[in-house]
Amino acid sequence: MTETTPLDRFRGVLAGTARAIARDPEVEVAFASESGAQGGRVARVVSPGPGLAPKLVAEARGAADAVALRLRHHDAKLHGSNSPAEPEARAVFDALEGARVEAIGSRAMAGVRDNLAELAEARVRSDAITRARTAEEVPLATALGLLARQRLTGAPPPESATRGLDLVREWIEDRAGNDLDALALALDDQNAFAALARKLLEDLELASAEDKPEEDPDEGGDDEAGEDQGEDEDDDQDQDAGQQGGEMEQRAEQEQSDEQDEDYEEQDSDNEDAEPGQEGDSNVAARPNRRPNEPELAGDYRPFTTRFDEVVEASDLTDEEELNRLRAYLDTQMGALSGVVTRLANRLQRRLMAQQARSWDFDQEEGLLDAARLARVIVSPRHSLSYKIERETEFKDTIVSLLIDNSGSMRGRPISIAAICADILARTLERCGVQTEVLGFTTRAWKGGQSREAWLGEGRPPAPGRLNDLRHIVYKRADEPYRHARKNLGLMMREGLLKENIDGEALLWAHSRLIARPEERRILMVISDGAPVDDSTASANGGAYLEKHLRQVIGWIESRSPVELAAIGIGHDVTRYYNRAVTIMDAEQLGGALVEQLAGLFDLNQ
Repeated sequence: MTETTPLDRFRGVLAGTARAIARDPEVEVAFASESGAQGGRVARVVSPGPGLAPKLVAEARGAADAVALRLRHHDAKLHGSNSPAEPEARAVFDALEGARVEAIGSRAMAGVRDNLAELAEARVRSDAITRARTAEEVPLATALGLLARQRLTGAPPPESATRGLDLVREWIEDRAGNDLDALALALDDQNAFAALARKLLEDLELASAEDKPEEDPDEGGDDEAGEDQGEDEDDDQDQDAGQQGGEMEQRAEQEQSDEQDEDYEEQDSDNEDAEPGQEGDSNVAARPNRRPNEPELAGDYRPFTTRFDEVVEASDLTDEEELNRLRAYLDTQMGALSGVVTRLANRLQRRLMAQQARSWDFDQEEGLLDAARLARVIVSPRHSLSYKIERETEFKDTIVSLLIDNSGSMRGRPISIAAICADILARTLERCGVQTEVLGFTTRAWKGGQSREAWLGEGRPPAPGRLNDLRHIVYKRADEPYRHARKNLGLMMREGLLKENIDGEALLWAHSRLIARPEERRILMVISDGAPVDDSTASANGGAYLEKHLRQVIGWIESRSPVELAAIGIGHDVTRYYNRAVTIMDAEQLGGALVEQLAGLFDLNQ
């Protein structure tokens, strides 16, 4: 019989407490390396590690409590029927509902309140609100969620979010302060609360009364999810269960053991990465918090459903053994190009370092003594032009995001060269002090997947919008060292990964990640082999549907966004889409084209 560790016992206690709060005996807890989207009856909780540090334990408790409260007090079907269609409005609506269900638990159970306070700190730790320097950079969903939490529970916002929240607080209070106050009156009635939340959205001009979606019978989760919504009885029983679980957890914290983190099933999305706000309205001037990653797109483009989309870490798509095998295969491909790789890397590094080189103004009346003028100083000590002053370096703090088309048409040599270039780019830019992110985009299935099945189940309504399940892949995060992400780049070699490509939404996703970054200069480089292709979407909406949306997104980024956009087309002319682009007919040319494009972007004369 395998001996259980303190971490195992802690997870068992956590699951037991969550079941008591949710009143659901099937709730489970799974430890993960980082938080992800929650769904079903499994609470995905960041592992506190074998040491069971008190702060991490409290955060894990808060995450499990939040899932349990949502299962008990939230009706997913009702929520979906009231949720607005516009992405930013939907994100705010979701945040307000989250504040409601957690406020119910906080007001009834002191232990839950403390755990959720720690969770709130953890949630904003990596949120863009902590890095915001202007109102435009503050995520509205985060800000309104924190303000609603403060109104409903009296809990102050986390200290790390205060500065960002103050940038938009006055604007929100002026337009929706009364709406926020009214939310407390409907805390136990989800339908009434949703009506107040929608009024708040309308007052902030995030939604209109006309855009309320029709109820979707497929939307929502388990039938039991909202059965007990609004019930107040038996709270004492839940509190006792939480206290009993807390005592067992405290005993577990005293013990030491080896780390035993458990893997969990592939997460469906990443909250931070899939942050909404990809589409907006034209009222930019009237709304100081309208972020630059919300283009004003005309037309009727929309996804039929986003329930099956995912933003996933490359390491979560396969196991360690296969990652090592795929990386070894990529290394063999790079071996044949070792000379080319070295020359490209050195060429790019020289161009970048030239922008950061020190330079001087000579023959100055003051500054540092110029050693080359020492003879003149001795001969003529009164000579006044014997000093030099260092010029200010104009090289800005920069991030480069490489977005790679992972569609089936890239299979073979093109994807190999793209992966090799991503490897070169990450290594070289890291040596130059430039942050680098490597992303990929494809779909989860050929010809539609679950999105198309949902459409068929509803009787094939006309003009359904995008009919496939997006898969956006993070190969390397901007703050992640190259050595940590090195194996991930080999995943592009995996058979079966490359499917169809929906470029417009991929650009919006990569763009939103860049906008959330603190760097002064943001560069987005796209590597693709042609126009967006998805058979299901094209057959139901017309062949130009995805291409039209891509053109709108590119046009907005190039004309309105601070992000600098460039593209490289492999075998197809992408200059008809992008203003700054180059087309190569041979995948072998990709490395040189990538270096030239980046060098041109870094040229101070550009």
